[in-house]
Amino acid sequence: MTKIKIGSHVGMAGKEMFLASVKEAESYGANVLMLYTGAPQNTVRKGIEALNIEAGWEYAKKAGIEEIVVHAPYIINLANTVKPETFELAVTFLTREIQRTAAMRSRILVLHPGSHVGAGVEAGIAQVIKGLNLVLDDNEDDVFIALETMAGKGSELGSTFEELKMIYDGVNKRDRLRICFDTCHVNDAGYPLVKDYEGVLEQFDQVIGLSQIAVIHVNDSMNPCGAHKDRHANLDKGYIGMDILKRIVHDERFADIPKILETPWLCEEGSTKKTLPPYKEEIAMLMRSER
Repeated sequence: MTKIKIGSHVGMAGKEMFLASVKEAESYGANVLMLYTGAPQNTVRKGIEALNIEAGWEYAKKAGIEEIVVHAPYIINLANTVKPETFELAVTFLTREIQRTAAMRSRILVLHPGSHVGAGVEAGIAQVIKGLNLVLDDNEDDVFIALETMAGKGSELGSTFEELKMIYDGVNKRDRLRICFDTCHVNDAGYPLVKDYEGVLEQFDQVIGLSQIAVIHVNDSMNPCGAHKDRHANLDKGYIGMDILKRIVHDERFADIPKILETPWLCEEGSTKKTLPPYKEEIAMLMRSER
């Protein structure tokens, strides 16, 4: 029986930093985890020496956690041609994020391709390619940038497999690119995972290649296929449903790929504040279906 690599997004804060991330993941029954190196909405970051990496990995090995994924912050927008300062910040910060990812002993840095902010798809993709070449051409770290499949909200790029392929085709070091396949985003982008699971994967395989998927975000969706909304739902509480989510988690073709839950936190009874992580229960739900 193949061991499934499954975990969730976890926090990294306080004095323990990465050690706290690992302890949180262990409490969910996870064997992989994903984290941000700081708040995803800004560029404030502690120095690598303050991340408590050694202590975290020492604990991780005892907890059976052998792999981690890093997610780049949302503030990075390589697709912006309208504000040069936004593009320059994205290039500089992504370069540093690759260095932090390597220091944390992760080989996967998930990145949203970016938004063209009204300049059009072609201009946006050309700018993403320019940015990735600036970042990767002089970088020798052993880190893959995993472009995330997006829902197509607003001017987001990467909601079609063809757009992601266009980025691949323009990057000099395309061997450093991979894909983060997000189930909610793929559904919201209009790919009929529920009605035609194999057909969607076959289409992806023909355009980019299943071998390029380096991480899977396992999320249900609050919206029907093609809504372009990007609103995650808890497992079996949305339009995708448990059958398809279990199917992708247990798909032998993805046996060696980390599956990461990004589902919403829950409210305590009588409260409207989301204070309860659902991941221990949701990981158990997915594992119970092991075939």
